[in-house]
Amino acid sequence: MPELPEAETIARDLRKEVLGRRVIEIQVVHPDLLGQGLEPAGLRSALTGKEITGVGRRGKNLVLTFDESTILRINLGMTGRLIVSDSPRASEFRHLGVRFDLDDGRSLLYDDIRRFGRIDLHDEESWTEWEGSLGVEPLSDEFTDQLLYSLTQRSRSPIRNWLLDQRRIAGIGNIYAVEALWHAEIHPARPARSLTREEVSALRDALQLVLRESIEARGTTISDYRDSSGESGGYSAQLQVYGREGDPCPRCRTPVERIILSNRSAFFCPKCQKET
Repeated sequence: MPELPEAETIARDLRKEVLGRRVIEIQVVHPDLLGQGLEPAGLRSALTGKEITGVGRRGKNLVLTFDESTILRINLGMTGRLIVSDSPRASEFRHLGVRFDLDDGRSLLYDDIRRFGRIDLHDEESWTEWEGSLGVEPLSDEFTDQLLYSLTQRSRSPIRNWLLDQRRIAGIGNIYAVEALWHAEIHPARPARSLTREEVSALRDALQLVLRESIEARGTTISDYRDSSGESGGYSAQLQVYGREGDPCPRCRTPVERIILSNRSAFFCPKCQKET
């Protein structure tokens, strides 16, 4: 599933391509991609003729702002992709879900093989309510050592699981949680409340490091993620332990191990990341 770096990469690209453009027509091929209560006619009515005044991200979600305070939120789910129709690889996207035709003759295409993504509309009130349900942005000034420490001390959940809760920190998924824990030398099964202040500080720094490095590399492609040009992300080659069971730890050469936490894999070095 695309996480913060992938959504940020796409948002930055689209900002250059579609900001200031006006939607002239919308084709909804698969209505099941629309959020609860949103119908194709409602989407067309809300956005047709409107100008895209902002392109951003909140957590793992892409956010397009239109005039008259209308907000389009796109969650890419497992296999969702956004691409502009004149991109060289646009023809490779063969699972069109929704098409937004723009006033410059191009289109913004939402492609989703498995159709687990969701497209939602917000006004100011519903946006404020939804945004308030998410936790702090991990690359923001508000994400301090003290805040992270105070939040972790309230939970007995394994720290890997804790990091995936979007109500606490917005945008972190399994890949970057696992990688950050390796950098911070913290075992993924440790209870969140067991972390010391020093460990929390190391974890905060590690989270910001892996997120920024991944954004610089244009995200991580394990299977389906593509940026807005249809290209794979480059951070996969920089992963230290994620998906590398049996490989030597880059730090101490001990074989990387895998455990299952809440039905999801976590990778770690048993020497560098001791459980007790």
